Amino acid sequence: MAGGFSWTATARHRVRGPLGIRFVRFAGAALAALTATEVALTICNGVFHLTATPAALVSWFAGAMVSYGMSRWAWNRKGRPDVLRETLPFWAISALAVVLLTLANKFGYHSAGWLHLTGAKHVLWVDFVWLVANLGTFLLRFAIFHYVLFTNRGRAPAVDSQLSPRHASRSGSRVA
Repeated sequence: MAGGFSWTATARHRVRGPLGIRFVRFAGAALAALTATEVALTICNGVFHLTATPAALVSWFAGAMVSYGMSRWAWNRKGRPDVLRETLPFWAISALAVVLLTLANKFGYHSAGWLHLTGAKHVLWVDFVWLVANLGTFLLRFAIFHYVLFTNRGRAPAVDSQLSPRHASRSGSRVA
């Protein structure tokens, strides 16, 4: 390539950096939480025939419990959580997510009615709308978690322990 610039090298560098590592780990955590929430929604909607709000609340809670533990893992948080800096902000962000997801679920239920969907088609449509809403909240939560909640103010990033010395030195921490 002209000038030695390679898009793949740039992409590889970004994915292997601290932001990329955290994004991939958080994506795994989000996928686990999404699986829990989709299964719960399918059961609430398809088996128990709950209305939109109770189904959204049960599904959100199932996903939020998985997300809490997995998000701490994604940012290498170990031990007792700092209630004021981690736990309360996490649940405040989760409260915002449940509002957005409940509105999306209500839309899914209503739009399934407008489309005259019944049975499995209704359940699958509502699950699809829930999935799209979860993708939006995933991006929002990652940005808040990475840049606000789990940011390392004044100390070396916890993810550096998993980086090679070459990457760790670029992120500003000292390697022993």
